[in-house]
Amino acid sequence: MDLAAGAAYIKAMSLHDASPEFVHSLSEQLPEGALRNPEPRYLEEPRGRSFGNGGVVALPRSVEEVSTVVRACNAASVAVVPYGGGTGLVGGQILANGAQPVILSLERMNKVRDVRPLENVMIAEAGVILQDVQAAAEAADRLFPLSLGAEGTARIGGNLATNAGGVNVLRYGNARDLCLGLEAVLPNGDIWHGLTRLRKDNTGYDLRNLLVGAEGTLGVITAATLKLFARPKSVATAIMVVTDPTAALRLLAMARDIAGESVSAFELMHRNGMDFVAETLPDVRLPFDTPPEWSVLIEVGTGSGAEGLLEELFGAALEEGLVEDGLIAQSARQRDDFWNLREHIPVANKAIGSVASHDISLPLEALPEFITEMSAKIDAQCPLRINCFGHLGDGNLHYNLFPPKGGDRHHYDDIRHDLSAQIYDLVHHYGGSFSAEHGVGRLKVGDLEKYADPARLAAMRAIKAALDPKGIMNPGAVLAP
Repeated sequence: MDLAAGAAYIKAMSLHDASPEFVHSLSEQLPEGALRNPEPRYLEEPRGRSFGNGGVVALPRSVEEVSTVVRACNAASVAVVPYGGGTGLVGGQILANGAQPVILSLERMNKVRDVRPLENVMIAEAGVILQDVQAAAEAADRLFPLSLGAEGTARIGGNLATNAGGVNVLRYGNARDLCLGLEAVLPNGDIWHGLTRLRKDNTGYDLRNLLVGAEGTLGVITAATLKLFARPKSVATAIMVVTDPTAALRLLAMARDIAGESVSAFELMHRNGMDFVAETLPDVRLPFDTPPEWSVLIEVGTGSGAEGLLEELFGAALEEGLVEDGLIAQSARQRDDFWNLREHIPVANKAIGSVASHDISLPLEALPEFITEMSAKIDAQCPLRINCFGHLGDGNLHYNLFPPKGGDRHHYDDIRHDLSAQIYDLVHHYGGSFSAEHGVGRLKVGDLEKYADPARLAAMRAIKAALDPKGIMNPGAVLAP
């Protein structure tokens, strides 16, 4: 099942177009300029594989205006597609077919309402760009640790709706772990005023954790109470060359033994990733003249002595035969160069053009065996280049397939879905997940149907039916009709 699931859902739920008559009626309930015709950016996902439609874009400035939009859509059985920064990679922000929806963009709700350094708390509206959340925390000498490649465009509401991960999950957790409370509009238009700053509140069902990760299918997040942290005074970053993924896993265990919870990032990188950067982004500095087959990017943040911890780790790992070479950043510029390389691997991937991309997670001890077994399966079928990289510390790999150098990715369109199915089958065999941090969206609805526990699916459908009986909220995303 693919983006057509959205159209099937709309048909099944008898949803209606956002007709000119509906749009006119809605415009009379909102301030001037709150509605506009959809621009192309609202109708295309970043990889250019999927294109959507929309009757109108709503651009509210307040939770009350969001409530007005959703209440009107519920009454008229018009679909609502929440839209954040548009950076999602699984089609959750794109409704390709069927009745034209209201695209509900949160971009005008972009205020940081409150920062309380003593409580390590910030309240931000859903449309605040992630990078601006980070900057507001830094201005208060605090850290908001959620960090990912699209942070200059992605908005915090979308990060929460998809339970985004990123490079610091190892230490700080996913978006869900960084959220104390929410303000949200439910499918009937009711406003939930849940912006608590409490760390402990055992008063019934946790609606926060229900809405976080629901991808806009159970309501619209309009603001959030976010956790802040002390900024590490001493930060050290290194790239270490490892013999193979098994050695990388043993190095992670050693890093935790030596540095404890101060290990904030542990990123696995394959030679192909560096080759792609060299091929497409010649201005990006590479740490080695000859890219190693496998390497890891490690960062440690402490009160003091972070560089000493990495030096101790490198010495111990060298003695154990886990690493063959390494560089510890000696300046802020060199540290930035290391991270610039890691952050540009997805950019280079996009420039090369993947045959198929996969955001998977596995139990840590299963990772090396999966990589070996799956790579052998791919090599036996076709001459594809594999770029396997990602957040090894939390078991999240991006396992992406590319054509041979000079080849055309479209030459493999007829086997693309079969290759993905083989990857997901092996992931499932090892007790992993076909979606680690990108969500289900519409592109992976069929995969959820195939791999999810039946009791869990039934419970999810029951929750959806209870909160959104008309099925207006992001129809066709996450759950099949």
